[in-house]
Amino acid sequence: MSTAADHADQILDDWLLDPSLAPAAGDEVLAPLYDAAQRGEVMLPFCAACAKPLELEQDICDGCGGGDRSWRAVAPHGTVHAATLMHRREPGLVHARGPYPIVDVELDSGHRLVMTTARPTDTAPRIGTAVHIAFRRLGDVVIPAIDTLEEDA
Repeated sequence: MSTAADHADQILDDWLLDPSLAPAAGDEVLAPLYDAAQRGEVMLPFCAACAKPLELEQDICDGCGGGDRSWRAVAPHGTVHAATLMHRREPGLVHARGPYPIVDVELDSGHRLVMTTARPTDTAPRIGTAVHIAFRRLGDVVIPAIDTLEEDA
């Protein structure tokens, strides 16, 4: 059985951004995401009435019009929906010395998250590639990131 210490060992320090760019850990809307990531879980919002996946900051369900959210743990697996390489760098804020990937992942739960990779890379995954979600620590906040690509497994 895994422990919280095991999860902490799997969280990688951020390779891309300066810690000053970290989101607020106590953000009222996203705190469940960050708290779960700290434990090594992906937790995302669903409509409390109809269980449709909601965007992270979505207040009203597109399916039923409900306004209550229910946060639930989801499987850390998905598929690359879109990907690009970012060539723009901000000295002092972006640590990458070359292009870095920005990836739109559709999770098996139906949610879509835009993220980068857990480890440094200068290539973007192909659309349709299966991915596993891991975590990276940016300042005091743990956030999701792509860890394993299908072709790497």
